[in-house]
Amino acid sequence: MLSRNLINNNLAKVCAGAISRTGVLTAGSQNVDARQYHEVIGDQPSPSMILGIDHLRDPRMNKGLAFTLEERQVLGIHGLQPGRFKTQEEQLELCKMSINRYQEDLNRYLYLIDLQDRNEKLFFRLLSENVEQMMPIVYTPTVGLACQKFGLIYRRPRGLFITINDKGYIYEVIKNWPEPDVRAIVVTDGERILGLGDLGACGMGIPVGKLALYTALAGIKPHQCLPIQIDVGTNNEDLLHDPLYIGLRQRRICKEEYDEFMDEFMEAVVKRYGQNTLIQFEDFGNHNAFRYLDKYRNTHCTFNDDIQGTAAVAVAGLYASQRLTHKKIADNKILFVGAGEAAIGIANLCVNAMVDDGLSEAEARDRIWMVDIDGLLTKDRDARTLEGHKKFYAKEHKPITNLEEIVSELQPSVIIGASATAGLFTKNILTMMGQFNEKPIVFALSNPTSKAECTAQQAFEYTEGRVIFSSGSPFPPVEINGRKFFPGQGNNAYIFPGVALGVIATGTHHIPDEMFLIAAKELANFVSDADLDRGSLYPPLGAIREVSMRIAIGCTSYAYKKGLASTYPEPADTRKWLEDQLYNFNYESAMPITWEWPKMPYFKTKELEPTKLFGDKY
Repeated sequence: MLSRNLINNNLAKVCAGAISRTGVLTAGSQNVDARQYHEVIGDQPSPSMILGIDHLRDPRMNKGLAFTLEERQVLGIHGLQPGRFKTQEEQLELCKMSINRYQEDLNRYLYLIDLQDRNEKLFFRLLSENVEQMMPIVYTPTVGLACQKFGLIYRRPRGLFITINDKGYIYEVIKNWPEPDVRAIVVTDGERILGLGDLGACGMGIPVGKLALYTALAGIKPHQCLPIQIDVGTNNEDLLHDPLYIGLRQRRICKEEYDEFMDEFMEAVVKRYGQNTLIQFEDFGNHNAFRYLDKYRNTHCTFNDDIQGTAAVAVAGLYASQRLTHKKIADNKILFVGAGEAAIGIANLCVNAMVDDGLSEAEARDRIWMVDIDGLLTKDRDARTLEGHKKFYAKEHKPITNLEEIVSELQPSVIIGASATAGLFTKNILTMMGQFNEKPIVFALSNPTSKAECTAQQAFEYTEGRVIFSSGSPFPPVEINGRKFFPGQGNNAYIFPGVALGVIATGTHHIPDEMFLIAAKELANFVSDADLDRGSLYPPLGAIREVSMRIAIGCTSYAYKKGLASTYPEPADTRKWLEDQLYNFNYESAMPITWEWPKMPYFKTKELEPTKLFGDKY
């Protein structure tokens, strides 16, 4: 038989384990912290694992003053809040009033992050229903400033920081994330944040902002999203000497050690969350971005938004411009100013679009010209300056370094800026574009606004209002010759949420470039004549949720047609099937669900007879 002491010891261990899991205190127990931040798992938590106070402490469950009297009483939170009851709609109006009180966008950003930490559904509903006002705050351009100030404004953990010092134990770090159902990861190493350069660990603001848009614009459930910051050091001298810097205070590691680290990272993600976990690479340096895309695209479910997302939104603008120029994409001569990952990505997708128009790949590449910091890409260049994909766009041509001379000689119909160099499209260049073309196409795509190759005002003014213009960051309306134009922003947010939704829903293992061409066509098809008349190649930002759904439908159909999907059977009604998987932005009842059983039939039972356990003497 078990001794009394052993039984008591075991019982004490069981009780201690229960206390540590629930945070419940009993008489005589030691002080145990209450349940921790974000301890509720998934979007369908088990009622038996939730304390009443969790409904106020956890942002996934908190409804603020929207809890009804019955909910407050049953959950045991009555008296913990004022006596006022508010609807979610009333709360939304208060949020709008609060955010409009701030004069600076960084303060608005901090308000929204705090709201996300307090009340998840309210945050995402506010963002999803006010995209035009809120997206420039949670995403470009304000998120760039937030990253620059990240060491100062860092408050609460949101996502994972995995450092080079964790090499060999990356899986153990990923296991620390409490969610078992992660479907989408956005990862950055912070080396090339927007046009701001190496921000190291401060780049975490980018994955956080991107995944907020996954939910707000495509309805992907927030618990299925995981932002990750890879910290391998920084070469930013200001950050290395900044006392507020939150990352490793060392210079970046590179080459073989970094590659081994990334291999381990990719394997750890698959081991923890499965082969079809979407991994979106974001703001890696040019020398790594294409290498990792080429390396992992056929073995993992991955894409690079700076390369492929930017490409899709730019090509969508070119598709939409066809209704103004009456020319196919294949009929254009395109000059790229900048030859980094964004420019190469757009050029590659332009080639796909031209091939789709009937050209060969070689013919398509012949119509694309490219300029980098050393001038026109020509075949007689030092091979070291034609690394990677650049070599596909080098031409048999004399070297030219002056951009105005290049534009004058080539006379392109489309000029696309992805150089992160403000003012590169001078008055002379824009005037020449207007002289060579009845409807010149000028894309100044560099982010943030301070890095744009030209402003919308300059583009319209120096082409007599005939320009077809797009930018990477928002610009105010422009008035030329009594006509007001509202230039469209070629924002990747039109593309990546919808692609991600289609990929996640279908369980696609690998993402081909054709999906981004489909996304570009779906976006262009959504542009109305009214949008084009007002000077925009894109629909209003408020329409992105519908754009995302159409892109997801297109990607879903393609995945099943090409045998890429792993979720079966193929849905009969794709839209309804996708909608059934979306996040619910509205409050739901916090009351436990109850139901009745039917009345039991009557059975006469036998009389109970006591049973002797240990013989007659007991």
